[in-house]
Amino acid sequence: MASVVLRKELECSICLTLYTDPVTLRCGHNFCRVCIDQFLNTQDGSGDYSCPECREEFQERPTLKRNITLCNVVENFRSTQPHQEDITGIRCTYCIHSPVPAVRSCLHCEASLCDNHLRVHSKGPEHVLTDPSTSLETRKCSVHRKILEYYCTEDAACICASCSLAREHRGHRVEMLDEASEKKKKKLRNVLQKLITKRKKTEERVRSLEERKRKAQEQAAGEAERVTALFIDIRRRVDDLEKKVLSEISREEKEESLSLSALIHQLEIKKDELSRKMKHIEELCNMTDPLTVLQEPDTGDLCDPEEESDEDRRGHDGGDEDIGHDGGDDKDTGGHDGGDRGAELISHISHTLSAMIRDVNVTFHVQDPADILLDVNTAANNLLISDDLKTATWTLITQNRPETAERFQYNQVMSGRRFTSGRHYWDVEIRGSGVWSVGMCYPSIDRRGRQSYIGDNNKSWCLYAVCNNLYSVKHDNNEILSLHQISSDLFRICLDYEAGQLSFYELCDPIRHLHTFTAAFSEPLHAALYVCGGSIKIYRRSREEP
Repeated sequence: MASVVLRKELECSICLTLYTDPVTLRCGHNFCRVCIDQFLNTQDGSGDYSCPECREEFQERPTLKRNITLCNVVENFRSTQPHQEDITGIRCTYCIHSPVPAVRSCLHCEASLCDNHLRVHSKGPEHVLTDPSTSLETRKCSVHRKILEYYCTEDAACICASCSLAREHRGHRVEMLDEASEKKKKKLRNVLQKLITKRKKTEERVRSLEERKRKAQEQAAGEAERVTALFIDIRRRVDDLEKKVLSEISREEKEESLSLSALIHQLEIKKDELSRKMKHIEELCNMTDPLTVLQEPDTGDLCDPEEESDEDRRGHDGGDEDIGHDGGDDKDTGGHDGGDRGAELISHISHTLSAMIRDVNVTFHVQDPADILLDVNTAANNLLISDDLKTATWTLITQNRPETAERFQYNQVMSGRRFTSGRHYWDVEIRGSGVWSVGMCYPSIDRRGRQSYIGDNNKSWCLYAVCNNLYSVKHDNNEILSLHQISSDLFRICLDYEAGQLSFYELCDPIRHLHTFTAAFSEPLHAALYVCGGSIKIYRRSREEP
């Protein structure tokens, strides 16, 4: 009895259970921290706060102080009264003075019972006992107020005995609740098993995608590292080329400057000598004594024509003004040497940069070359397929292969390998003259008739020869009218399946992009060839490694 009284003193007046983290108001009353917080929240905005027990009012929201002593008392009480712990479940309906946990509920009485009240409870058959429940009303028929005992399979409803005889359920198939419950549980277990299987597959798919993501990140990091290294090398080579060219220009300028300086010095001396002779002659011309004039040496000694001609020739070798007049006939002039050297430097720079661009073009195809093998089962009977399954050659000799649904009627063959993801490329070499096409197609492409030619339907894309080294691309019988003049007989086909891109390149120096198709690929893709005259050879590697 003492414990019951003590328990009442240790109960929160709001939740009526043992205090949890008790706090004290200024008026001295105690409450659970959560309970009083919620109560005070309901008073926010009203301007006045009050104690829910004594109604004392506070002008401001009261400060909550933890009652450490009361908290310790509650904890000690819990440890000494294990069977009378804070009741969070269902209480006995008949234990009014002290809350006692219920162990069973009676559907007929619509009451919950503790151990003591269960002993004196009626044992009549109408008193159906169940696990403790607060929703006893839901266990009875809302119409007849009788216990729900049956399940109507046609209406999917729980019913009582009177319902089974009533008009709305009369003649319907009914089952006992336990039986119907087990059947539903069986179905739920099957559904659960399917869901478990689906979840397992989903988890495996997630792991697979995560692994693919990790590999993609590693591949991207590797590619980025390769590209970074490539451009570092390109910048280094460009810097070296710039230094080399500038050094060469500076060296030639110094040599030319020294040569011209020496010539200018010689000409300055010659000019001074000529000035002296001119002055002497002018003095002779101004003399009035004929004897003095006649006694001077002959004027021919003062001006040597041969020597003057030699100086003129030497002046022409380095004079800029004479180059414009006479240098065109003299292949050894300094002006032409400089022009030829400039052209050589420009040619060297152009060649080096072209090599760098070629390296970039090749490096950007970072994926490995695809291993393409031709599928003889698809080859038309006027195509000869090599033993290594790499070359298709047009022939007038029928191969007498069996006619099947997968075999092309004329001039075509496709690869055995198909592509459903990723980035790939493959190279081909055109041999001999004739009409040809290279590209990719869906496996659902027609195999007979004009509509089966690659490029002439919506299931294929191709690069093809027109005439006189003119080439074009085609899809769904729509030709790209801008024809290309191509001199190379080597071509590259690049596929990026996820990006929906199919590109064609001419393997010249540098590699030249011809065209890129963009499409949302909906089927696997196969390499496809059309040959009418000559042959087409597939390379697994790039043309540098046939």
